[in-house]
Amino acid sequence: MAKCDEGYLCEVCGEDVAELVDSDLYLRYVIGMLDPEVLHTTPERHVRCNPTLAQFIVDDDFAAVTVEGDFDKRALDPVFVRERETLVTRGWRRLKQLAGRDERIIDYPLPEVRERIKARSPETQ
Repeated sequence: MAKCDEGYLCEVCGEDVAELVDSDLYLRYVIGMLDPEVLHTTPERHVRCNPTLAQFIVDDDFAAVTVEGDFDKRALDPVFVRERETLVTRGWRRLKQLAGRDERIIDYPLPEVRERIKARSPETQ
């Protein structure tokens, strides 16, 4: 099967990442953790297969993820945790909003992320 026919396979569990809302790759892109230039070359994961990021999604539609050890948000600075929860939850909600819609991929990120991308784009210089 051609790579493009396989869909996006999770590098952690090997299963298909069938829904946009389950995509760690696109969540990281939407919140500005992943540059658009490497989107097509970066491995995919399910959001839940990246628990250190998933733990920051705080939404009634997302079952909470708990991380044990050094990266447990309960052991991190509360201000950082609050800021990260706000950002990651907004990003996840953006993915839910985008699901099933026909939008240009460059319009996926949160508004402030789109502005940062635009600001460093050569055609805006």
